Amino acid sequence: MAGPGEIIGSQVAGWTGVEERTHRFGGREFRVNGHEIGHLHGDRLADLPFPVKVREELVEAGEARRHHVLPETGWVSYQIRDEGDVAGALELFRKNYERLTSRREAGRA
Repeated sequence: MAGPGEIIGSQVAGWTGVEERTHRFGGREFRVNGHEIGHLHGDRLADLPFPVKVREELVEAGEARRHHVLPETGWVSYQIRDEGDVAGALELFRKNYERLTSRREAGRA
């Protein structure tokens, strides 16, 4: 049976244009259009980069917390405790994916 990190990673890696690689601090990193969407530290933690304004909104709404190492940046951390946290992690990855892919599409219009 696949753990939460495997479930999340498999879904994110399947989105159009997403590239997966080993993250420099360990784990799995996902990129689209040359930008990191976020990365997973096994089955326990997801870290995702957002603009500071978006990070503030996510933290205020309780959807994520400030990054565990870089709390003053736009990065957020999302704790994965069990399969019940998969949907929340996927929602954060999806928000960042859509933010980065819509920006690229807007440039083509």
